[in-house]
Amino acid sequence: MEVHAQLLTESKMFCACPTRFGDAPNTNVCPVCLGLPGTLPVPNKKAVEHVIRTALALNCRIAPIALFYRKNYFYPDLPKGYQISQYGEVHPIGTHGYLEIELNGERKKIRIRRVHLEEDTGKLFHYLPGESEVDYNRAGVPLMEIVTDFPPDIHSPEEAREYLVQLRAILTYLKVCDGKMEEGSLRCEPNISVAPEGSNQLGVKTELKNLNSFRSVVRGIEFEVQRQIQILESGGQVVQETRGWSEEGAYSFPMRTKEFEQDYRYFPEPDIVPIQITEEWLESLRKTIPELPLAKAERYRREYGLSDYDARVLTADYDTATYFERCVALGVEPKTACNWITVELQARLNETGRAISESPLTPSHLADLVELIQSGTISGRIAKELFDEVFQTGRMPSEIVKERGLVQISDEDALRAAARQVLEENPDAVQKYHAGKTSVIGFLVGQMMKATQGRANPQRAQQLLREELEKFR
Repeated sequence: MEVHAQLLTESKMFCACPTRFGDAPNTNVCPVCLGLPGTLPVPNKKAVEHVIRTALALNCRIAPIALFYRKNYFYPDLPKGYQISQYGEVHPIGTHGYLEIELNGERKKIRIRRVHLEEDTGKLFHYLPGESEVDYNRAGVPLMEIVTDFPPDIHSPEEAREYLVQLRAILTYLKVCDGKMEEGSLRCEPNISVAPEGSNQLGVKTELKNLNSFRSVVRGIEFEVQRQIQILESGGQVVQETRGWSEEGAYSFPMRTKEFEQDYRYFPEPDIVPIQITEEWLESLRKTIPELPLAKAERYRREYGLSDYDARVLTADYDTATYFERCVALGVEPKTACNWITVELQARLNETGRAISESPLTPSHLADLVELIQSGTISGRIAKELFDEVFQTGRMPSEIVKERGLVQISDEDALRAAARQVLEENPDAVQKYHAGKTSVIGFLVGQMMKATQGRANPQRAQQLLREELEKFR
């Protein structure tokens, strides 16, 4: 599995052009990233540090000396005619690491062959047959490539998906990549081969290019496995090639014959001196690595008693985990915080297209809301209605409750009077209850909540209704 991750830097890999996504085509360019004659590249230190931190998080060996190479090939989106990259097993920044995944309750190590740094290419847009345009804004953006080891440890689409989910989470925790697959800042390229069961030799591989969602990866691998099996069972031969993926049609198609290593004519980049990675530099970067998602999920299960599912949902995203921990620090019971975050808050975030870091409803708001419920000040129904208003306005729940008089009715006489009124207005329901259809109590509770504008305590309302029903015979 090859994964390309655009790094979170303000400028490109070898020049000062900005890396902003979505700017007008060909506006973030200069003579360096356009590969004009006489220009010289200057490496971006922040990009190098991002790759070192990632390699450390993936348990890699860090090269004491990192070299850049020229990878030569001609393609319209590569303005220089070569790409500055890293090469071999000695000089990439990180080698021989691993990432642990958890699937069906079992852990598995996926070995990492290398983690290296290069520059991204431009982006091609294909319109009418024979008509294409290229945007060089992306050319030169720092790009990290993470390649799993060989022979492969990933043997199913589900394992591939889980590997990518964990890898994306690590990259976002480290804040080296935003993980926005829909914008192309994280792109996946699985290399797939099949072989007869029990065989010690892998079959010819094909590469699916630039998949940009977990769903595409699973569907693409499933399709390609079946396509290769059908070719072999019909007596044909699988061709080593790069293939594209049609998400709408759910099929792969040939793009070009797969190149071999010697076709790229690698040689050391003469304009960039070797980068020395000292122990002091390594140690300073190692201290910046946070608790990673798999370890955090394990801690949530152990310390907070959360289920595997809840722990994984909360730790899949760094900002969600941070939000949860702030709620707990403010006194919210962990399972209660988890339920509000993963159900109510996530639903509003999805509706508005916001990230949790942009939520107007902060951990302080949620802690205030939960305290109102636990103290008996408001009912659960009022809390859910209040949640929407807080999310829209950013006001504290206690302020809104005080202003609008939403305090839960606890007065015994007032609640009992409301219960009698509901029974008097619904004689049919009373008759059904006494005839043995006790489930009608749910309807009566609903009527009482309606009569009190949701301010009655539901449990107390049901208790009083049952007491008053005994008098309505």
